[in-house]
Amino acid sequence: MAYSHEEQTRIDLAATFRIIARLGMHEAVANHISAAISSDGKQFLLNPKWKHFSRIRASDLLLLDADNEDNAHRSDVDATAWAIHGQIHQRLPEVRVVLHLHPVYTTSVACLEKPRIIPIDQNTARYFNRVAVDELYGGMADTTAEGARLAALLADKRRLLMGNHGILVTAPSIGEAFDDVWTLERACQILVTAWSTGQPLKILSDDIAEKTAQDWEKIADFSRQHFEEMKQIIIADDASVLD
Repeated sequence: MAYSHEEQTRIDLAATFRIIARLGMHEAVANHISAAISSDGKQFLLNPKWKHFSRIRASDLLLLDADNEDNAHRSDVDATAWAIHGQIHQRLPEVRVVLHLHPVYTTSVACLEKPRIIPIDQNTARYFNRVAVDELYGGMADTTAEGARLAALLADKRRLLMGNHGILVTAPSIGEAFDDVWTLERACQILVTAWSTGQPLKILSDDIAEKTAQDWEKIADFSRQHFEEMKQIIIADDASVLD
């Protein structure tokens, strides 16, 4: 069956929510993922307020306009989701997907006095000099000013490690965004586990870390296929995601 661009994006985004829930990377009925529909990025899909990721269907996703401030007053739109995702989609048209989560290991690293993903293996090296860091947590990010500040912090980076908060990933496709946040959590799990031994870390040289990061950037098709495989598992288990 051939789907329109919006229909396919709805299916892929709904599957992403269910994958994240299955992996235990969700936060109760909070956190948000959005995907742009229009070429300018301002028309975007977002999960409805306080609906569990494991139950989201393609038809549940809200189609919003980043320029329409009336969305801030809708009962089905979470204030923090509108503040963060609305501002990023409004200000960064090249961003097609925005994924914001509080996964345990990545958030643990974000809570360090100096949050940093140190390159000690292939997963951690993927992020060498490629993650912006926000060290100014000020409570719930529920204002457009805060959303604009976070958007500005991305600058030339695709990921933002949000100090005392969580992670924000942007990407040109849903598959790349999903694989990125999966690898970020894996990287931080490896890092936290290595730290927990109390032994000195064997940190990769800058040259090797940079080479590894560049090699990762050459295989975006790997990221997209990881997502496609996970999506098929979700659909096979419960096809209601397509509804």
